[in-house]
Formats: sequence, C-alpha cells, structure tokens
Amino acid sequence: MPSLPDRLHRTFFRTLSLLSPKGQGLLLRRYFDWRHRAPDPWKLATDGYEQQKYQVTLKQLPPRPYRRIIEIGCAEGVFTGALAAAYPDAEITGVDVSERALARARARVPENGRVRFVHADFLTHRCEPRHDLVFCSETLYYLGRHERLRRASAQLSDLLTADGVLVAVHPWPEAARLHGYLDAHGTLARISDEVYEIPPRPFAVTVWSPKG
Repeated sequence: MPSLPDRLHRTFFRTLSLLSPKGQGLLLRRYFDWRHRAPDPWKLATDGYEQQKYQVTLKQLPPRPYRRIIEIGCAEGVFTGALAAAYPDAEITGVDVSERALARARARVPENGRVRFVHADFLTHRCEPRHDLVFCSETLYYLGRHERLRRASAQLSDLLTADGVLVAVHPWPEAARLHGYLDAHGTLARISDEVYEIPPRPFAVTVWSPKG
C-alpha cells in the first residue's frame, strides 16, 4: 500500500495528465529540472535499496547478446552506467525529460560512439525503433491517467525489434495496474514477472517480448 505522501504525489501527476500532452510535458520538464536542482535527489547512486534493485533487474533479463538498448527515464545515468558495464558491445540510449539530469548523466557516463543521451518527452517524441532491449523503470506513474498510459504502452512496444525484450520496474502493488496497460496493448507477451519484497518498497520486474 503506497504511503500517504506517495498517494498525494500520484494524485498530483494524475491531475497534470488532464492537460494536453504538450502542456503535461512542459510541466514535467519543469518539475524534474526542479527536483534535480541538487545532484541525485533520489540517491540512485548511493542507496543500497536502489543498487539491489538494479542488480535483480539485470538478473531477470533473458541471457542474450543485446546490441541496441534504450532506457526511458534515465535520470542522471546511474543505471545507464550499469548497462554500459554489463553490455560493453551494445549501443545504449538514455532518454529523459530533464536537461539538468542529463547534464549529470553525460558527466557520469560520457557520450561516445556507443552511449548517447536524448532530451525528450517520451510521450510526444518519436524515438528511433529497432531496439532489442527497452527499459522503463519508475516512470509510468508520472504519466497519470488511462489515455497517457495506453499511449506510453504503444510507444514502448514500437521501440522493439521482432525478438526484442521490454522490461518495466515499478513499486508493488501499483505495478500490477501499470504493467497491465502493457499486457492490454495486445502486441506483447509477458515472459516473466517477479515481485521482490525488499524494504522500504516492494517492486515488480516484468519482462515482455513481442507476440509472434
């Protein structure tokens, strides 16, 4: 059960989703730039819980030679760095709505021939398709109401190759609702789903691949 601050937080973002996609994107950019006024506001680089979440997420992946990876909502690039280390031969793209966060991501994981960062609102920006690994972690609940979640599910599905893998990670039990939109999209088949009862917040790691 989400705490009262979490519930108020979600209510705020559901209200934002009553705006047009462009208006919602503008306010999300301002909000996340404000949150990143100080480095690493969620302590993704130092908190033991976050580090454990990254480890179990990577272990959940089907063992494949991933070549093109995209991370939606990469923030300051902490997990992007973990992906670059785990898959040294892959091309990796991090996407985030906050330019302030991306400036720190570029300092943490320098852009080169195989790592790049894109400043974009995922709901309105058309990312390049044909990725064989797509990550979306702690992001969907910021999008608010049903229409936006359905749109996000379509966007995520469109990023995949025919044999690609999509991974979503969100707090449990809220993940059951959020990940249900990806199930309902109709083009994805769930291949694994694991709930981790790790304090302070249980979370679910769900993996899909395109239906044959």
